[in-house]
Amino acid sequence: MPDLDALATDLLAAAAADPHGRAAQLVVHDGELRQTVLALVAGARLGEHSSPPAASLQALCGHVRVEVGDALQQEVTAGELWELTHERHSVVALEDSVLLLTTVTGVETRPHG
Repeated sequence: MPDLDALATDLLAAAAADPHGRAAQLVVHDGELRQTVLALVAGARLGEHSSPPAASLQALCGHVRVEVGDALQQEVTAGELWELTHERHSVVALEDSVLLLTTVTGVETRPHG
């Protein structure tokens, strides 16, 4: 498993050099489960997008704002974990931030019994 502190430092440096102010690395890919570390410099934005069937966002450092349209949905700061809703949303970094995004991309249905 990667050292998340070291990865956060590396990704923030990459985001600072990126014209869009962001960088990411997939760190876990196990069936439907994905965990991605995302770095955003202050002011960088992830444009509006839909959530997968299940997702959470943990701020490893920094402070981000999750928006639905032009409205605030949630602010997430270092150490906080938030379950993303199924509404289309965008994310803007209020300060240099590193996030751990956990998603489930598909859900198998299994018979009961």
